[in-house]
Amino acid sequence: MRFRTARLYGRLLRFLRPHLGGFIASVVFMAAFAAFSGFTVAMIIPFTEIILSGKVPGQTEMSAPSAASATRPDAGDPGGDRTRLGTGTVDSGSPAAPADPSGDTEQRPDLRSRIDTWRTRALGTVYAWIRGADTKETVGRFCLVLFLIFLLKNLFWYAQSYLVVRVEQNVIRDIRNRLFAHYQTLSQDYFSASHSGVLISRVTNDVDLVRGAIANGIADLTRQSLLLVVYLGTVLFASWRFFLVAIVVLPPSLFLIDRIGHTLRRSSRVSQNKMARLTAVLAESLGGMRIIKAFGLESNRVARFSDETDSYARTMIRMTRIGSLASPLTEILGVLVACGLLWYAGTRIAGDEEASARFLMFLVGMLAMMQPIKMLSQVNIKIQQGLAAARRIFEVLDSRPSVAEPVHPRALDGFHDRIALRKVGFAYRADVPVLRDIDLEIPKGKVLALVGPSGGGKSTLVDLIPRFYDPTEGSITLDGVDLREIRLADLRAFIGLVTQETILFEGTITENIRMGRPDATDTEVQEAAHAANAHEFIASFPEGYDTWIGERGQLLSGGQRQRLSIARAILKNPEILIFDEATSALDSESEALVQEAIDRLLESRTAVVIAHRLSTVRHADWIVALADGRIVEAGTHETLLARNGLYRRLYEMQFQDRAAEPSRDRVEHVPRP
Repeated sequence: MRFRTARLYGRLLRFLRPHLGGFIASVVFMAAFAAFSGFTVAMIIPFTEIILSGKVPGQTEMSAPSAASATRPDAGDPGGDRTRLGTGTVDSGSPAAPADPSGDTEQRPDLRSRIDTWRTRALGTVYAWIRGADTKETVGRFCLVLFLIFLLKNLFWYAQSYLVVRVEQNVIRDIRNRLFAHYQTLSQDYFSASHSGVLISRVTNDVDLVRGAIANGIADLTRQSLLLVVYLGTVLFASWRFFLVAIVVLPPSLFLIDRIGHTLRRSSRVSQNKMARLTAVLAESLGGMRIIKAFGLESNRVARFSDETDSYARTMIRMTRIGSLASPLTEILGVLVACGLLWYAGTRIAGDEEASARFLMFLVGMLAMMQPIKMLSQVNIKIQQGLAAARRIFEVLDSRPSVAEPVHPRALDGFHDRIALRKVGFAYRADVPVLRDIDLEIPKGKVLALVGPSGGGKSTLVDLIPRFYDPTEGSITLDGVDLREIRLADLRAFIGLVTQETILFEGTITENIRMGRPDATDTEVQEAAHAANAHEFIASFPEGYDTWIGERGQLLSGGQRQRLSIARAILKNPEILIFDEATSALDSESEALVQEAIDRLLESRTAVVIAHRLSTVRHADWIVALADGRIVEAGTHETLLARNGLYRRLYEMQFQDRAAEPSRDRVEHVPRP
């Protein structure tokens, strides 16, 4: 489990590589910030001896030890780590050590001598900075040094905070871009099997949680670890014996942090799944608001959404309950140890100002050490939540399209002959075939119409031509070349698509038409709009071609949206056109305008047309009737009517007392937001 977690974290950290320079700079500033944080604690000793005692360190008293004195165990630090109690001496924090029965007394005094010498020299350097001719000057210099320390500390804090945020946001941007770009490579079946709300949650909520595991998480981990090391150093500076006691707090604290983090990672996966479901219900409800209102489903949707939010809230409360344990338990443990040491050592200090100053420094350093330990527990929570989100993100990134690019693609110089389907079969699920034994040819320049009852497989068949799916049986060829041997971009460059559900994008009319060919001029855009019978209604808007059409073109009528999609296809000027029930949702007037545009577009082009309204396909070169995934009839309009089969039954049903529908080809202009 830990190996898999480390491997997952390693994959996540790869997103940090492009921004490694900024992150390293932030770590340097973190180290400087941690060092100056330690200086603020270390200044307790000169503060106690200069300010509180009122003494001005003398030249002899406060100067750094000479080389000769530095070799003595207690040089420059009377009593070493000892404090006076009555007439005897005791080590601060422990009774006098018994004699070593082995007779080896050289090693321990030598180690203590080195520590004492290092501490004395450091204090001597500080005193050299702040010592003045009298008390007033010394206090002034002390205040100046203290101000500079805090100034530099906060400058370093600002610098590292800015760099961390910049790296963090760049990494999050890269992950979102990578995830969205990967969505574009996946096949249509992936999106058919996934809820849009879940896919949105991956890019929004999950990526946001990953932030706690990459730049921000590593930065906090580095910052708090450096602070912990620095505060441990101040404790060692105050008393090496107390330092040994202080590190006793670390193992149980780190163990506690690890166990809580392990539990939180499991809970975080559950919470993110619940958030994805919540987002799915929200997206579904917003997208279907017309149906909700039409069928009076408001209460049903509110209850469903409330159930999801309640479930998510319970999970988050449980996570908070578990995650909130680490910080107080760690602090209580540290305070217990500090109180014990305070009682033990405090009762043995009898007016020794130097020992009191060092003990106060130790106590402050000990208590300061609790803050980074507490923060490490919070960092661990963020990292565990981020890893749980990362697992879900990599599930998407590791998904591979079922429609794969060919390893050795065949180059095409155009479409010259025909599209042929040979024994084509297809199934979304292995046990439910949708198409069976489809044999069909579409010669260049001819119009093929597909008709039949709903569920017969018409839309699935046309989806195989641009390779939204690959057939599970048989093959489809373009000029004798299997479509699976052609690059997807090359194949789709030949094809234009106009669907029943018109897909437009938020933006202007010009921007949507120009998606057919991004390099088209304004004149070419307008010519395409004229050909699609769209120019007249576009010109009626105050902003003309710069009119903002809203999300999915909702500020336009159905007929207007469909004509824009046809203009987009006309501008692309593809060799093969696919119309998937392009007029089925329109009123009679809009249908006539759209059909005229379609007829103009179909001139001298190869086309596959799906239509429920058979009046739109009576002039097709060839008509194929599909039912239950099979071709049941094929021929021209006249021959199929004469056969008295499926086509004739559908035709007669549609032309019995067909009522005219009112036009909906008007829209009130709404200004661009």
